[in-house]
Amino acid sequence: MSVAARSLTSFELPALQEDRSPNVVRHPTFCEFDLITERRAFDALEADWNDLFARAGNPANVFQTFSFCWHWANHYLHEPDLRERRSRSSGLKLRLITAHRDGRLVMVWPLVSERVRGITQVFWMGEPVSQYGDVLIDAVEDKGAILRAAYEFLRTQTRADILRLRRVREDANVAPLMADISATAADRQLAPYMDLTSANDFQAFEQRYSSKTRKNRRRLFRRLEEKGPIEFLRLHGGEEARQLAVEAVALKAEWLKSRGLLSNAIADRRMAGLFADLAEGKTKPTGCIVSALKSNGEIAALEVSFACKARLAMHLIVFNLAFEKSGAGVLLLEQSLKDGYAERFDALDMLAPGDDYKFDWCDKSGSVVDWVKPLTLRGEIYARAYLGFLRGRIKTALKKLPQPLRRLMRNGLAKTASPSSE
Repeated sequence: MSVAARSLTSFELPALQEDRSPNVVRHPTFCEFDLITERRAFDALEADWNDLFARAGNPANVFQTFSFCWHWANHYLHEPDLRERRSRSSGLKLRLITAHRDGRLVMVWPLVSERVRGITQVFWMGEPVSQYGDVLIDAVEDKGAILRAAYEFLRTQTRADILRLRRVREDANVAPLMADISATAADRQLAPYMDLTSANDFQAFEQRYSSKTRKNRRRLFRRLEEKGPIEFLRLHGGEEARQLAVEAVALKAEWLKSRGLLSNAIADRRMAGLFADLAEGKTKPTGCIVSALKSNGEIAALEVSFACKARLAMHLIVFNLAFEKSGAGVLLLEQSLKDGYAERFDALDMLAPGDDYKFDWCDKSGSVVDWVKPLTLRGEIYARAYLGFLRGRIKTALKKLPQPLRRLMRNGLAKTASPSSE
């Protein structure tokens, strides 16, 4: 393999006893680890990455596909602009780690780094857009040893102060490693989902909701119908999907503004551009689906989701503020559930956080954890002083403020925040 900008280190892993399980791929206990730091080296991984995903990717790895990361890189990897320089940010840099065995790609750890205010952090490639983070790795018998060796490679080669891995599922490949290296759980949340395999069809699934709830949804539909014709759209790519995805981000920004809330991720113009490309699906499709509810020709609610191996990640669910009291979001979710059965999904994943309205629909959930591991003394101080103490308290305090004051502070924070932060 001859690609530019890579650091190469080989590790001899301890020999393991033979496992005769048919689901285990057996290889000699030897790996070569590369640190990919240039875009052309990343692009050269496409075919091998896709092969690895086909073999070992699971439905929750939807944000670790090559195509998703490729689109993300088109919008988020660049030279620092004036805003970033003013915020003392170095800009995002590739720090992707791969492992090869006998010339075959067996692991991809998609990471980037950013230096902000003197602290270099390493985190998931795809942030802040991706919602689950994980390592792609073959089902080899020494998977744990490979991951530990990859971590040691990361620690010595990236020169980072802190490793920050957000929204790691409890069943993620990387989850056992976090315990092994004594990482700290900075935050824990629930990701609710609808298990469509628990019923044969929508009508059977719907019976778990109370008769009052079902009648209320029918009442909402009739009231909205009185305002004009109702239309549901389900778009798998195309120009209209592109336009609606941009509108979905704008509606989310309006909803946040109405509540006096701040999301640097939504405010960042790169978010809308990325969602537009993902939704259009013109190049390197990612399974993006855009659903819409129109009332009398006007957009009432939108949803942007990503399909992967019979699971749908419902990433962005928004409604037009003009239809806030019309239940447009509820009606679109009901239609998405019907479409889920029609398209033979096993699960509709509403993702973290576990907001109350999601549990109105879901009776199952999985745990996701934000992991932090300091790699230097400077990183230890930062983790303890900010991530471990101040950050959570600042968020809690802001939520308790009156909306007018939150809006005022929101405008001030938006001018000073790092462009890659939430």
